[in-house]
Amino acid sequence: MKKVSIFLVAFLLLCASQLFADGGFIAFKNGVRMFKPNQRAMIAWNGSKEILLLSTDMRASEATEVLEVVPLPSEPKVTKGDVETFRRATALINSKSRRNYAGRGGKEAAPASGRPAGEVTFHKKIGAHDISVAHVLSRDGFIAWVEKYLGSLQVQNPVTPPATGKIIGEYLAGKFAWFVFDVISLDEVLSTGEAVEYHFKTKFLYYPMKITQTAEGATTVDLLILTPKLLSRFPGIPSSQVDLRHEPVPISSEELRSLNPDMDALLGHREDMKLRIWRLEGEVSSFKQDLIAQ
Repeated sequence: MKKVSIFLVAFLLLCASQLFADGGFIAFKNGVRMFKPNQRAMIAWNGSKEILLLSTDMRASEATEVLEVVPLPSEPKVTKGDVETFRRATALINSKSRRNYAGRGGKEAAPASGRPAGEVTFHKKIGAHDISVAHVLSRDGFIAWVEKYLGSLQVQNPVTPPATGKIIGEYLAGKFAWFVFDVISLDEVLSTGEAVEYHFKTKFLYYPMKITQTAEGATTVDLLILTPKLLSRFPGIPSSQVDLRHEPVPISSEELRSLNPDMDALLGHREDMKLRIWRLEGEVSSFKQDLIAQ
C-alpha cells in the first residue's frame, strides 16, 4: 500500500479525451460504461473506530482498467480481507434468525419474513492491484494528482470528469479528506472484487454511497452490521431507506472471532453483540448522501 499527500496545486488544463467515472470508478478508456450491481460489506463500529470489510461486484461495457476511489473520514489502515467472511457471517445469521418479531419502530426493527435473512453469490474473482491512500487538501489537487498518476500508468490524455470533481468537492466540504485508490481490470463479465479491509477512526458508523451517484443502473448493497447497541440516528441516508432484513441476532465473542478476529478485538471481546443485515436498493444515481448512523 502506498500513501501520498495531495497539496494545493494548479488545476490541469482540459485535454482532448476524457476518463469516465461511474460509481467511484474512473475508466482508462474513453466512453466506457461502468456498473456495480452488488455491493457487500461487514462493518464493526465501537463508537470511535470502524472496520469496514468491503467487496463489490463490477463490470464494464468493454475491457478496461479502472481506478476505484473510496472516500473515508480519517486516515485508514488498509489490509487484504476474505470474501468468504460474508458467506460465513450470512450463514450464521440465517441459522439464528427468528421469524416472529415486532415491525419497524423508532430504532432498528424489521417485518417478519419466511425467507432467509441473507444470501451470498460470488462471481469471477478479481484482485486488487495497486492500492494507494491519499490525503486530499483541495478538489483541484485531487484532480491534478489523479491525472498525473494515470499519466504514469500510460493513460493517454487523462482528464477527470466534472461530475467527479464536484463530488470530491462535496466530500472535502464535509471534512472527508482521505481517499483510497485501487487499479482494477474489468470486462463485460460480472466480477467479484477481492475483499479489502479498512480500519479508521470515526465518530459515526460510515459507508460511502454518494461516490456512486454518477454510475449507471441499479445496485443492491448488503451490510452486515456489528455495534455495541442498536442505532437510531441516520443523518445521511434516512432510516426509511435502510431495510433491516431480520431481527438482530446475538453473536458471541468466539463466533465473531471465527469470522473476523480484528472485529472481535475492536469490539472488546463482548458477549452481548448483535449482528444484523441492512440493505440499500435503488438506482446508484439516486444516492445523494452517504450512510451515516449513530
